[in-house]
Amino acid sequence: MDTTQAEREGTLPYYRYRHVVTLADTNIVGNVYFAHHVAWQGKCRELFLRDHAPDVLEELRGSLRLITLRCSCQYFAELMAFDEVEIRMRLRAAQQNRIAMDFEYVVQHAEGKVLAARGDQEIACMRAGPTGVVPCPVPASLMAALRHYQAR
Repeated sequence: MDTTQAEREGTLPYYRYRHVVTLADTNIVGNVYFAHHVAWQGKCRELFLRDHAPDVLEELRGSLRLITLRCSCQYFAELMAFDEVEIRMRLRAAQQNRIAMDFEYVVQHAEGKVLAARGDQEIACMRAGPTGVVPCPVPASLMAALRHYQAR
Protein backbone atom coordinates (compact mmCIF):
# COMPACT_ATOMS: atom_id res chain seq x y z
CA MET A 1 0.00 0.00 0.00
CA ASP A 2 1.25 3.46 -0.90
CA THR A 3 0.38 6.33 1.42
CA THR A 4 1.16 10.01 1.06
CA GLN A 5 2.48 12.19 3.84
CA ALA A 6 -0.85 14.01 3.99
CA GLU A 7 -2.66 10.71 4.52
CA ARG A 8 -0.23 9.61 7.23
CA GLU A 9 -0.83 12.92 8.99
CA GLY A 10 -4.60 12.42 8.76
CA THR A 11 -5.34 15.50 6.67
CA LEU A 12 -7.19 13.61 3.93
CA PRO A 13 -10.85 12.79 4.46
CA TYR A 14 -10.43 9.10 3.58
CA TYR A 15 -8.21 6.12 4.23
CA ARG A 16 -6.91 4.69 0.97
CA TYR A 17 -6.14 1.12 -0.07
CA ARG A 18 -4.81 0.60 -3.58
CA HIS A 19 -5.56 -2.67 -5.31
CA VAL A 20 -4.35 -3.95 -8.67
CA VAL A 21 -7.00 -6.15 -10.26
CA THR A 22 -5.61 -9.55 -11.24
CA LEU A 23 -7.05 -12.27 -13.44
CA ALA A 24 -8.09 -14.08 -10.25
CA ASP A 25 -10.48 -11.15 -9.55
CA THR A 26 -12.26 -11.51 -12.89
CA ASN A 27 -14.96 -13.80 -14.21
CA ILE A 28 -15.26 -15.64 -17.52
CA VAL A 29 -16.42 -12.42 -19.24
CA GLY A 30 -13.22 -10.65 -18.15
CA ASN A 31 -14.63 -8.08 -15.74
CA VAL A 32 -14.35 -8.08 -11.95
CA TYR A 33 -16.75 -10.46 -10.26
CA PHE A 34 -19.12 -8.38 -8.10
CA ALA A 35 -18.35 -10.13 -4.81
CA HIS A 36 -14.71 -9.00 -4.93
CA HIS A 37 -15.78 -5.42 -4.23
CA VAL A 38 -17.12 -6.48 -0.82
CA ALA A 39 -13.96 -8.50 -0.12
CA TRP A 40 -11.89 -5.39 -0.88
CA GLN A 41 -13.94 -3.44 1.67
CA GLY A 42 -12.90 -6.01 4.26
CA LYS A 43 -9.26 -5.82 3.23
CA CYS A 44 -9.33 -2.03 3.39
CA ARG A 45 -10.86 -2.20 6.87
CA GLU A 46 -8.25 -4.70 8.08
CA LEU A 47 -5.33 -2.70 6.70
CA PHE A 48 -6.75 0.38 8.40
CA LEU A 49 -6.55 -1.49 11.71
CA ARG A 50 -2.98 -2.57 10.97
CA ASP A 51 -1.93 0.97 10.09
CA HIS A 52 -3.87 3.01 12.67
CA ALA A 53 -5.11 0.81 15.53
CA PRO A 54 -2.78 -2.20 15.88
CA ASP A 55 -3.79 -2.64 19.51
CA VAL A 56 -7.30 -3.50 18.27
CA LEU A 57 -5.79 -6.37 16.26
CA GLU A 58 -4.38 -7.68 19.53
CA GLU A 59 -7.80 -7.35 21.17
CA LEU A 60 -9.34 -9.33 18.29
CA ARG A 61 -7.12 -12.25 19.32
CA GLY A 62 -8.86 -12.04 22.69
CA SER A 63 -12.52 -11.33 23.38
CA LEU A 64 -13.18 -8.37 21.04
CA ARG A 65 -15.34 -9.05 17.97
CA LEU A 66 -15.99 -6.66 15.09
CA ILE A 67 -19.17 -8.08 13.61
CA THR A 68 -20.35 -6.94 10.19
CA LEU A 69 -24.06 -6.18 10.48
CA ARG A 70 -24.66 -4.93 6.97
CA CYS A 71 -22.74 -4.20 3.79
CA SER A 72 -23.69 -3.13 0.30
CA CYS A 73 -22.17 -2.02 -2.98
CA GLN A 74 -23.52 -0.13 -5.99
CA TYR A 75 -21.71 -0.63 -9.29
CA PHE A 76 -21.28 2.17 -11.84
CA ALA A 77 -18.42 1.09 -14.13
CA GLU A 78 -16.78 -2.20 -14.99
CA LEU A 79 -13.34 -3.00 -13.66
CA MET A 80 -11.02 -5.17 -15.71
CA ALA A 81 -7.80 -7.08 -15.11
CA PHE A 82 -4.85 -4.83 -14.27
CA ASP A 83 -6.97 -1.79 -13.49
CA GLU A 84 -5.56 0.03 -10.47
CA VAL A 85 -8.39 0.69 -8.06
CA GLU A 86 -8.24 3.05 -5.12
CA ILE A 87 -10.65 1.98 -2.39
CA ARG A 88 -11.42 4.96 -0.16
CA MET A 89 -12.91 4.44 3.29
CA ARG A 90 -14.57 7.14 5.38
CA LEU A 91 -16.26 7.09 8.75
CA ARG A 92 -19.90 8.08 8.22
CA ALA A 93 -21.07 7.71 11.83
CA ALA A 94 -20.27 6.10 15.16
CA GLN A 95 -22.85 5.56 17.85
CA GLN A 96 -22.60 3.47 21.01
CA ASN A 97 -21.03 0.19 19.80
CA ARG A 98 -21.68 0.70 16.06
CA ILE A 99 -19.56 2.13 13.27
CA ALA A 100 -20.84 3.03 9.80
CA MET A 101 -18.32 3.43 6.96
CA ASP A 102 -18.61 4.52 3.35
CA PHE A 103 -16.41 3.21 0.54
CA GLU A 104 -15.64 4.56 -2.93
CA TYR A 105 -13.90 2.61 -5.69
CA VAL A 106 -12.01 4.98 -7.99
CA VAL A 107 -10.16 3.82 -11.10
CA GLN A 108 -7.91 5.85 -13.40
CA HIS A 109 -9.04 5.63 -17.03
CA ALA A 110 -7.82 7.56 -20.07
CA GLU A 111 -10.56 10.17 -19.52
CA GLY A 112 -9.56 10.63 -15.87
CA LYS A 113 -10.61 9.22 -12.51
CA VAL A 114 -13.89 7.30 -12.61
CA LEU A 115 -16.09 6.34 -9.67
CA ALA A 116 -16.55 2.64 -10.42
CA ALA A 117 -18.57 1.72 -7.33
CA ARG A 118 -19.77 2.95 -3.97
CA GLY A 119 -20.37 0.83 -0.88
CA ASP A 120 -21.04 0.96 2.82
CA GLN A 121 -20.73 -1.19 5.91
CA GLU A 122 -21.99 -1.15 9.45
CA ILE A 123 -20.14 -3.05 12.14
CA ALA A 124 -20.78 -3.68 15.82
CA CYS A 125 -18.20 -3.95 18.56
CA MET A 126 -18.90 -6.93 20.79
CA ARG A 127 -17.07 -8.89 23.50
CA ALA A 128 -17.19 -12.63 23.89
CA GLY A 129 -18.02 -13.72 27.39
CA PRO A 130 -19.34 -16.72 29.29
CA THR A 131 -22.92 -16.04 28.17
CA GLY A 132 -22.10 -15.23 24.53
CA VAL A 133 -21.25 -11.95 22.83
CA VAL A 134 -22.42 -8.66 24.30
CA PRO A 135 -22.16 -5.09 22.98
CA CYS A 136 -19.15 -3.08 24.08
CA PRO A 137 -17.96 0.46 23.37
CA VAL A 138 -15.83 1.11 20.30
CA PRO A 139 -12.20 0.85 21.48
CA ALA A 140 -10.84 4.35 22.15
CA SER A 141 -7.83 3.93 19.84
CA LEU A 142 -10.08 2.81 16.98
CA MET A 143 -12.45 5.72 17.49
CA ALA A 144 -9.56 8.20 17.60
CA ALA A 145 -8.11 6.77 14.38
CA LEU A 146 -11.47 6.77 12.59
CA ARG A 147 -12.17 10.42 13.49
CA HIS A 148 -9.30 11.44 11.16
CA TYR A 149 -11.29 9.97 8.28
CA GLN A 150 -14.74 11.19 9.20
CA ALA A 151 -16.97 12.25 6.31
CA ARG A 152 -17.22 16.02 6.23
